[in-house]
Formats: sequence, structure tokens, C-alpha cells
Amino acid sequence: MNSKALSIVGLMGVLAVLLGAFGAHGLKPHLSADQVDTYQTGIFYHFIHVLAMLALITLSGRYHENRLRIAFYAFLIGIFMFSGSIYLLACKDLLELKSFVKVLGPITPLGGLCFIFGWIMLILAAQKRKE
Repeated sequence: MNSKALSIVGLMGVLAVLLGAFGAHGLKPHLSADQVDTYQTGIFYHFIHVLAMLALITLSGRYHENRLRIAFYAFLIGIFMFSGSIYLLACKDLLELKSFVKVLGPITPLGGLCFIFGWIMLILAAQKRKE
């Protein structure tokens, strides 16, 4: 893995901080308590997987790099699908996205499956340590 991957992690980290701050300060007065909790769930999973992506980069020289790369991109796609759909679902009233709930709702679990797949790829990468 390379500087491109590290740049992606940096960008996703910046995005997590910006979206978290925006949620806490800009959106909170406009969302219900449940919507804020939903939004915060998206932020939590976003941050956790940014840190996981950073860990994958640090492991890339010692373990099966292709599997780690797959895990990296599974986490990235998961962030967009899982956290992204949660951000939109939490703000659906504010953004007038009520008609899109039927589309957004199924995207969330698909993003969760991407996260699970990424973690499985990490397990499989650990089975092939570089000598």
C-alpha cells in the first residue's frame, strides 16, 4: 500500500471530523434526539474504520498485501454506504429525502456487509504472513 492509500485515510479522517463537528454544532438544533443518535452512530463507524484503514497500511509490509488492500477498499466503500446512508437517513426530514428512505434504507446493511467483509479479509491476510 502506498501514499495514495494514506492520502485516502487522511481525507476520510478529515471528513469524519468535519461531519462530526457539523452534526454536533450545525445539525443538533434541527434534529430530534433520535436523529442525532443515528447521526452519531454513522460518525462512530466512520471513525473506527478510518483507524482500521490506517492500521491496514501499517500492516501491509508484513502480511498478504492483496488481501489487506481488499479490506482497505471494503472499509472505504462501507464508510460511504453505511455511514453515508445513516447521515442521510438522520437528516431525511431536514433535507426532504423522505421519498428516498426506501432506497437509502437497504444501502445501510450493504455497507455493514462491506465492513464485515473487510474484517474477514484482515483475518485471511493474517493467515499468510510474509517471510
